[in-house]
Amino acid sequence: MSRTLSAPVTVAFDYTRSVGPVLGRFLGGLRDGRLVGARTSDGRVVVPPPEYDPVTHAATDDFVEVAATGTVTSWSWVPEPVKGQPLDRPFAFALVTLDGADVPLLHALDVASPADVSTGMRVRVRWAEERVGAITDIACFEPDGGFETGARAPSSTSESVVEEVAQQPSRNHEPVTTLTTPVSLDYLYAASPEESAFYRGLLEGRILGQRCPVCHKVYVPPRSACPVDGVATTDEVELAHVGTVTTFCIVNVPFLGQRITPPYVSAYVLLDGADIAFLHLILDVPAEEVRMGMRVEAVWKPRDEWGTTIENISHFRPTGEPDADFATYQQHL
Repeated sequence: MSRTLSAPVTVAFDYTRSVGPVLGRFLGGLRDGRLVGARTSDGRVVVPPPEYDPVTHAATDDFVEVAATGTVTSWSWVPEPVKGQPLDRPFAFALVTLDGADVPLLHALDVASPADVSTGMRVRVRWAEERVGAITDIACFEPDGGFETGARAPSSTSESVVEEVAQQPSRNHEPVTTLTTPVSLDYLYAASPEESAFYRGLLEGRILGQRCPVCHKVYVPPRSACPVDGVATTDEVELAHVGTVTTFCIVNVPFLGQRITPPYVSAYVLLDGADIAFLHLILDVPAEEVRMGMRVEAVWKPRDEWGTTIENISHFRPTGEPDADFATYQQHL
């Protein structure tokens, strides 16, 4: 049997959320080079500030500013950083109790080796060169010299560890109202032997499926086992390049990374001879004219652009044939 195929895959999107007045104050403080927390009903100062008091559940309204120095209360060494972590070299993730706070904050600590970090060491914030109102405005923590031996040391930049800021707006900018966070997942997709045959078929301009030996259903893309009978699919079947639109969606909303200008149609196409529909684009026809039962055919990219991918088929377009009778595809909706 030919070796199975695999390929790296990245799933990524930008997640945007409104932050509200409490986190907005915290993020605005970061942008201004300040660390803003909140005092809860039990007297503790928490950074970042919670939106609601964990005891009374009342909305948080008692804000305080804490120092940019603190003490490591716990840590973990990261010998091989991965993409997206705060530093691109070995570092420690540390829980740091900032001077004036009672609950630690998790962030990166820039030290050369595990021998350079220990519980109780004093650290300070290293601010990012450009601050935008996000947790990454703290580039990391760095050693501040010495260890805690008793009460917390005051900030070297302030007479008082805690400054009341309940009535203070962000000093230099408008409050932060939204936060956009890039989300990305990298993984290696390993195709099954049946899927690998399917992708190799596409490289030859063929659409291949697999048939269940019990119920005789044909699956495309192929499956290793029939979900109806639970037995391995055994027979390879080459399918026609024409089929029927079963269900569809008209895409009207633009989004980041979109390759086609809306409106356009994404539809499930039931190829002739198949027993399961698969998702693809319907183009070369006004979106409002696409309908259930429409007969369509595959439009292939130029052969020199082919690879082992379903994208060899650029899209499907109407064949001009009469619509299929509903009874021929009603079990595939």
